[in-house]
Amino acid sequence: MSIVLRAAVFSVALLTMPLISMGQDEVADPPTADGLSVETARETAEELAADTKETVEDLANQVDQNPQAHEVSAGLLQPIYSLAEAMSFPSFHWIAFTFMMIGVVSYGLQLVLGKLVLLSKMSFSLKEILSDSVGLIISLIGLVLTTQAAAENSTFTDRPASVLSAAGIGLLVGFVFYLWGQSQEVDAAVGRKVQAKASP
Repeated sequence: MSIVLRAAVFSVALLTMPLISMGQDEVADPPTADGLSVETARETAEELAADTKETVEDLANQVDQNPQAHEVSAGLLQPIYSLAEAMSFPSFHWIAFTFMMIGVVSYGLQLVLGKLVLLSKMSFSLKEILSDSVGLIISLIGLVLTTQAAAENSTFTDRPASVLSAAGIGLLVGFVFYLWGQSQEVDAAVGRKVQAKASP
């Protein structure tokens, strides 16, 4: 190797050593598709989320200060208030708790056991899963709100006989509704298979 070539190799080595040490000390964020770093993209997303939240809060404040919005809101709530007053008999919370328990048991079993039965028959329906999930969420929220309202406005939660009877009836009837729902879903799955085989 000539002296000139050796000098060139040595010079290149000296120039690349600082770059190698810098790469070992700190690893830069990989660039995104448009050339921005991950940190920059994260900051941009946070700023966008903050701006969106501020815009939503401003719109909510404007609606709260609008007299027409107050009138519309009162018009929507008035029938509910009237219905609540008409249904304020002593056994209302017992009935409401029972129905919410029926919904929780029925949709909960349908969402777990019912879908396992369908999978065993090589059938799957995303629509049915979403429908059962929404029903379960509504029933759970209703059960919580019913229990809270009963604790504040009645003696339902202070009487174990009322709570246990409502829960027992809810479990039994909810299981019956689950069996009905499962039978319908299985029949629908079998019908889809027969139709698929019959079609050319």
